[in-house]
Amino acid sequence: MYSRTDTDEMQQAAAMLGQARRVLVITGAGMSADSGLPTYRGVGGLYDRELTADGISIEQALSGDTFERDPGLSWKYIAEIERACRGARPNDGHRALAAMARRFERFCVLTQNVDGFHQSAGSRDVIEMHGAIHRLKCTRCHWRTAVEDYARIDTLPPACPDCGAVVRPDVVLFGEVLPDRAVARYDQALGEGFDLVMIVGTSAVFPYIAAPVQQAAMQRRATLEINPQRTDISDYCDVCLQTGAAATLVALEQALQAAA
Repeated sequence: MYSRTDTDEMQQAAAMLGQARRVLVITGAGMSADSGLPTYRGVGGLYDRELTADGISIEQALSGDTFERDPGLSWKYIAEIERACRGARPNDGHRALAAMARRFERFCVLTQNVDGFHQSAGSRDVIEMHGAIHRLKCTRCHWRTAVEDYARIDTLPPACPDCGAVVRPDVVLFGEVLPDRAVARYDQALGEGFDLVMIVGTSAVFPYIAAPVQQAAMQRRATLEINPQRTDISDYCDVCLQTGAAATLVALEQALQAAA
């Protein structure tokens, strides 16, 4: 339920969307919270303690250096995270974004999430900056596959059926660079421009997340944030809705329907 001030801000946000033609939506862990996926730290809450059972931080366990040195250790925690999230599905917020997309000339979703929920909900123009946990790839050859859940993996770390090398999830581990293809799509999208940037469920700590919002603000283009708490990017946004992602996106999609 929204207060009067919240209602005014919702109306302003809906009006901004109604006037836009090209929209960039940036999503983080808070986008999937209503699907039952905990937010960060470590897929949030699984690793609230300072160190893992192996005496290292979750960031170290899930780093590219650790995976290269001891893939079995990294896979232990990768599999634990996947198991904790298993069975989760896209929520109403994901579906609302997919429904909104049909109303715009372009509606691009840039996500930090690796759950694949945007595509499952029907979004088509999605840039996965950190990859997808249910895609696996060989560390040596070109073998790739998709897995519904890791229960189908017999041994950890898994071996490539073609060459026998270690297989890994197609995700960006700590300390690794972003994938070239995603970066190229990101650069192209920003170059083509958007007249509204909406950021949902992320603290925007990464420069590539904050940059589109800051750029839009400098160009006097519309900016909208949906996050229960204020963040470092809030001061750049025309409207900050301090609410959960799913209910807010559903309300915005309904407002667009009513105005159509």
